[in-house]
Amino acid sequence: MARETVLVTGGSGFVAGHCILALLDAGYAVRASLRSGAREAGLRAALAGAGAALDGRFETVTADLMADDGWDAAVAGCTHILHVASPLLAAAPRDEAELLGPARDGTLRVLRAAHRAGVRRVVLTSSFAAIGYGRALRRPYDERDWTDPAAPGLAAYPRSKTLAEQAAWRFVDGEGQGMELAVVNPVGIFGPLLGPDLSPSIVLVKSLLEGRPPALPQLMFGVVDVRDVADLHLRAMRDPAAAGERFLAVAGNFMTMQEIALALKAGLGERARRVPTRVLPNWLVRAAARFSAVARLAATPELGRRKNATSAKAMTMLGWEPRPAAEALVATGKSLFRLGLVSPPKP
Repeated sequence: MARETVLVTGGSGFVAGHCILALLDAGYAVRASLRSGAREAGLRAALAGAGAALDGRFETVTADLMADDGWDAAVAGCTHILHVASPLLAAAPRDEAELLGPARDGTLRVLRAAHRAGVRRVVLTSSFAAIGYGRALRRPYDERDWTDPAAPGLAAYPRSKTLAEQAAWRFVDGEGQGMELAVVNPVGIFGPLLGPDLSPSIVLVKSLLEGRPPALPQLMFGVVDVRDVADLHLRAMRDPAAAGERFLAVAGNFMTMQEIALALKAGLGERARRVPTRVLPNWLVRAAARFSAVARLAATPELGRRKNATSAKAMTMLGWEPRPAAEALVATGKSLFRLGLVSPPKP
């Protein structure tokens, strides 16, 4: 029987890299899309460094979410697609349209090419950002919930993820009928790095290990390990029950910044000596936001807000079992030290 080929978009990304590893380990042939062919050598080195046997079952293609060129070739012959890629901007956009349009249009570009090629199922990497922002709940967030893209003060990123996912569901209900869609909605993704490119979640751990900031705002984050996110993608790809479903990915309860800091200290010992644990009062963060760009980032509507989410659906329906959050955080720190992206504290 011919080996099935799976396309992973945005192949050089953090989540995509681990999805590629999981697919290769499961025996699939993998094709990875890259925005530039210049990224291929680095991706192959990262996969080989993680122990992947690139024995003719792995190839790359060049295709950019911002353009039509290359996508028909990228999806040709593929039975499934893990659409992990998102448009990236070098800095926060001055105009939200710089992020909102590409996020939605890029997703539809991949879905249309997949439908033309007869792909069976697409698994879309969305985000908790499409679930848990813009309105507060007294219960844990789950897959029934949607971020309100019209909520006042909502940042461009959650708005873009919400609009992109909503566009994907409309597509499969309309012109894309006959093709299956499943969606994975991870919270903050941590775990072992494959290379030096840092996602915002990893930058948070890096900053803490370097002693920045000196004290912590009262913010809460969901935590999940990238290896478990990749595993959930494969389960959503293979399980017949996953078609037409969303799956929230979180390992246990949300954690405060202080709890994250304490987990790093407990798991990394002396290497986490610089990690701050003192908590700033909310009024001080808001006051500092008037003259500090760093404080303005913390003084969001989420400051001081307690929230939670549940992965009961993924665990019950797909048998998914995530690692403990602390394990994911410590694995992040260890890989930052291993790759030389954080220097150990001086004796």
